[in-house]
Amino acid sequence: MTSILNADLHCHSVVSDGTLTPEALAARAKANGVELWALTDHDEIGGQQRAAAAAKTVGLQYLTGVEISVTFIGQTVHIVGLGFDPENAALQLGLRQTRGGRAQRAREMSDGLAKAGIQGAFEGAWKFAGNHDLISRTHFARFLVESGVCRDTNEVFRKYLTEGKPGYVEHRWASLKDAVTWIRDAGGMAVIAHPARYKFTANQEFALFTEFKGHGGQGVEVVTGSHTPAEYLTYADTAREFGLAASRGSDFHSPAESHTELGTLPYLPGRLTPVWELLADRIQRTFDTSPEVAASMGR
Repeated sequence: MTSILNADLHCHSVVSDGTLTPEALAARAKANGVELWALTDHDEIGGQQRAAAAAKTVGLQYLTGVEISVTFIGQTVHIVGLGFDPENAALQLGLRQTRGGRAQRAREMSDGLAKAGIQGAFEGAWKFAGNHDLISRTHFARFLVESGVCRDTNEVFRKYLTEGKPGYVEHRWASLKDAVTWIRDAGGMAVIAHPARYKFTANQEFALFTEFKGHGGQGVEVVTGSHTPAEYLTYADTAREFGLAASRGSDFHSPAESHTELGTLPYLPGRLTPVWELLADRIQRTFDTSPEVAASMGR
């Protein structure tokens, strides 16, 4: 199988904290030359049927996807699931439980912002949340930009929504074991998302990868929107060290906010096993792909 494939296996729609519908994302991915796509909304698979149908309409190969929030050593880590059965009851229940508590967290965030002189933040963020079960820091950031408190969402996070700032409230998410197990038991592959973003020491990162692999995790995002070219190489080495497949995804949220457009990332470095090699049968089942097209995934 080849790493030379324009796969974008990480992006978000209005079903979580993106600004485009699954249908608009499918069309945008196709227009940008994406050959294999996955919608990976946060802790939610409610958009999967729409995304798969839209991908089929535009002639785009598709994998089911989700991004699960996990707490590991006191930090939030994201685990992407790919190629799973979205009808799996245990996965659905686990995600529903993970989403629980977001509204209370949002009210506590609003209270913190109010103490800093910013009123009406809960109502403002609520307006931006297409799925109120998934109200998040991103929705607060959009409100603060709209209301003129900050120039852009990056400034919002820097001043108000990271640890130690007025609007930050920690939330206890799923465990790493739970997230990987839900994905695996639903027939999918678990992938560590954008590992360079986490503030781990070298020993803590080693523990993350070791425990992830021990629970049955199989992949890591090597090329992703928040990684630098040097980090592509660092996590290519990590993938080889731990025997993990390599994934690629923009983490696209919005045309106005995202630094990396769908389908515009560089290809995976060489000497890696792409995740789509291990998921080829899942791609074929999704769209009843012809053997010729399925074989082309490894051209």
